[in-house]
Amino acid sequence: MKYLDEFRDNKIANNISKAIFDKARGLGPMNLMEVCGTHTMSICKFGIRQMLPENINLISGPGCPVCVTPKSYIDKAIAISALQDVILTTFGDMMRVPGSYSSLEKEKAGGRSIKIVYSVLDAVQMAEKNTDKKIVFLGVGFETTSPTVAASLAYAKKKNLKNFFVYSGHKLIPPAMEILAKDPDVAINGFLCPAHVSAIIGTGPYKEIAGKYHIPCVIAGFEPLDVLQGILMLIEQIGSKASVVENQYKRVVKSSGNKKAASLLDKVFSVEDSEWRGIGRLAKSGLRLSRDYSRFDAIKAFSLPEVKTRPDKGCICGNVLKGIKTPIECKLFSKKCTPQDPQGACMVSSEGTCAAYYRYRR
Repeated sequence: MKYLDEFRDNKIANNISKAIFDKARGLGPMNLMEVCGTHTMSICKFGIRQMLPENINLISGPGCPVCVTPKSYIDKAIAISALQDVILTTFGDMMRVPGSYSSLEKEKAGGRSIKIVYSVLDAVQMAEKNTDKKIVFLGVGFETTSPTVAASLAYAKKKNLKNFFVYSGHKLIPPAMEILAKDPDVAINGFLCPAHVSAIIGTGPYKEIAGKYHIPCVIAGFEPLDVLQGILMLIEQIGSKASVVENQYKRVVKSSGNKKAASLLDKVFSVEDSEWRGIGRLAKSGLRLSRDYSRFDAIKAFSLPEVKTRPDKGCICGNVLKGIKTPIECKLFSKKCTPQDPQGACMVSSEGTCAAYYRYRR
């Protein structure tokens, strides 16, 4: 298949693997973190770890937006769904994420008006057609998806929609990478930077991480040859004691990113501190609606009862997201926690580390 087969060539993959073995020889142990759930899936699916020398340890980071969405967000979303005349809309991968006492899927089965949409514009159109209802969209995702929500809000403002709201849970990747860069428990030697996020933000935001913490950064695509080449580029930097930002995914990612999308984000959202599941509250790592768009903010629009969030019991999702633990180190993994009955968010999403390990590494 054109544009796919050429990035899955077995001969080229073996040649890159041999080059990695050669370059990694004598360098000592290296922890390389992929900061994207799609990278994690690709690494597990195509057996990338089995093509690397023993001194290279691939660590999965907090690159799954569903996984890093905290319980408190789910709890409040469920509380919103209980309000009169409200239709809660969400992407399908949020439905089974466990909150403190329930999930959106269970609440929908119990009669709540919760609908799956394939685009935020579906939710906007629902608001246009159902003026007697309040349509709330769960805005979850990184810099990749937040521009689409920003565009929908700009449209809603232009159309003067009174019944469309967004509950923003959007996160920013670079602040999380910086926290992990200085965490001695993880000891990262190189970052495989997220491709889709980088298509929006460009290469600039990673330069401070590479310079300040002396950690090489390589933006790589998702196909097996992309990932292998990205790893090779990281090893070459480590071997030469360099720490710069390189772009392997030049066919998609530009150094300046997507200026139009970035401008829209700056217009519609403001940066704020944000809670990450299992990691805690990170400074300037989230997006809330700006003053000009505050009337679309679901949290400000509705009076919600106090929601008490219950801490996780047994689930080590937080340590998995930080790269401190692997899923197979969790006592619940593949026993009490499965894709059919997930105990944590990392097992729910198709980009979750636990889901990847369950599907490809059990």
